[in-house]
Amino acid sequence: MVGFVLVAGCGAAYFVYQQLDGNISKVDVGEENAAVTDGPVNLLVIGTDARDGKKGNEGYGDDGSVGHADTTILIHVSKDRSNATALSIPRDLVTDIPDCPTKQKDGSTKTIPGEHKVRFNTSLGQEGRDPGCTWRTVEKLTGLKVNHFMMADFNAVKELSNAVDGVEVCAGKDIDDPKSHLKLSAGKHVVKGEQALAFVRTRHSVGTGSDLSRIQLQQQFIGSLIRKLKSSAFSSPGKLLDVAQAATKALTVDTGIGSASKLLDFGNDLKKVDLNKITFATVPVLDNPRDKATVILDKAKAQPLFQMVQQDHTLSKDAAKGKGDAKPAPVKKAPPELVRVDVTNGGGPFGSAQETVDWLQNAKAARLATNAGNASEKLAATRLEYAPNQADQAATLAGWMGLPKSALKQSAQKAGPRVPMKLILGKDFTAPGTPIEAPTETPAGVQHVNADDKNICAK
Repeated sequence: MVGFVLVAGCGAAYFVYQQLDGNISKVDVGEENAAVTDGPVNLLVIGTDARDGKKGNEGYGDDGSVGHADTTILIHVSKDRSNATALSIPRDLVTDIPDCPTKQKDGSTKTIPGEHKVRFNTSLGQEGRDPGCTWRTVEKLTGLKVNHFMMADFNAVKELSNAVDGVEVCAGKDIDDPKSHLKLSAGKHVVKGEQALAFVRTRHSVGTGSDLSRIQLQQQFIGSLIRKLKSSAFSSPGKLLDVAQAATKALTVDTGIGSASKLLDFGNDLKKVDLNKITFATVPVLDNPRDKATVILDKAKAQPLFQMVQQDHTLSKDAAKGKGDAKPAPVKKAPPELVRVDVTNGGGPFGSAQETVDWLQNAKAARLATNAGNASEKLAATRLEYAPNQADQAATLAGWMGLPKSALKQSAQKAGPRVPMKLILGKDFTAPGTPIEAPTETPAGVQHVNADDKNICAK
């Protein structure tokens, strides 16, 4: 929630933010990344269901809860700041939680053992896990490297909605949920305070009555909040201070952005993304046949979705159309028998180089492919090195392997007739025949909406 406030706009004078340092709570998760980076940014936003902590949390969540990851959104901002994707992760997703080192009050570090096939929301609070454990769980799940986290409590929704004089939401039908105490007639409403909190917490009277339906309500609310912030909330210093006070009082962050000045720098960097280029999506899941109260990852849809985000491909339909308007002229491709390449393993699964060579020779008739063993360095991404006079061979091999343009590295000088190209398999390589390049369109069946869509109604 607070992450989107920063994305929406940070235009206050520096001295105003200095007043807010005392509001900010910090957790040392063993990672202290710079507030601003030249690369893509992955911000983990966590909404906890803890009743204790700051005043105003009483009466919500589960009585005695240690503070689980009740709402989790991973915001990915592309390297060029042209688009952002916000992935909602269902709290009841069955996943693996890795070992997690946590800082104790006495300054020591305690490693909390990981668990296999447990609910995602237990990555926080359970067994003393801190936000760094959720951080590591999200990295393991999505393959994305988290830069920062922001954790908010129940007060965040109440205070932020009050600070902007209410947020417009839409109900597609009458809602009467005694558990969240939300009562709304069908149509549009402006909610704030307790009513706003009830809106983002309700689930029994909308959709399927599940957490997945509640996620869509939260996405609608956050999109509307961003629009309100963009349009009016930053129009005066007084209003901006109200919003900043509300946000920071409900905020816990990592040490990398643990001051007002760092938050200002971070927010100013992220706000470069246009509103209509921010897309919400939900990590695709399937009903768990072993437990109706939980869900499991829909790998067929989730993996290409994660690939899209990893490679900065936007989920925004308008942006995707714009990118596809001007297609480069196709490069002439060499026949299989002329593709000469040395394959090395620089981070792929064990045996990947030989497996790839066998596939190239037998499935693609590229008899000049050879196994050159292990690479001299480990690479995060697969790389194909070739000379200018090998461009046709590179085009053929890239097509077979599904390599993105970023994987192709052309040298300045020509190569001799028997000099092979070099294919170095990185950590992104899974198996020959499995494309490394991410799809450019959102996989069918993946729930996603644009932050600028004003016509979303809870049904």
